[in-house]
Amino acid sequence: MTWLLVLVGGALGAPLRYLADRAVRARHGTAFPWGTLTVNVLGSLVLGVLAGAAVAAPAYALLGTGLCGALTTYSTFSYETLLLTRAGTPRYAALNAVVTVAASLGAAAAGLALGRALGA
Repeated sequence: MTWLLVLVGGALGAPLRYLADRAVRARHGTAFPWGTLTVNVLGSLVLGVLAGAAVAAPAYALLGTGLCGALTTYSTFSYETLLLTRAGTPRYAALNAVVTVAASLGAAAAGLALGRALGA
């Protein structure tokens, strides 16, 4: 049963990532991957809230593993960072790496604190 919850969450998270990325790219027509940064930080925040609130295992499978797992994307982050380097913009690549990791960790920590406050 758990695998089905992960499947459903992933089926929601993947198109949500695609649509969010396209919406952000439409507003920010730069070479910097703002869409991927946005979904990674948002997904980290949501996952932190879920962990902090200590949601039940089925809800975590659906929302944490499934939805957040498909919403966030390490592979696209890595690929886009590599593309920035190959395009001759190593400063953007370094900025993307540092900002994504720092903002995602910060969002996860903030989400954890928020989840604990909500779960108490």
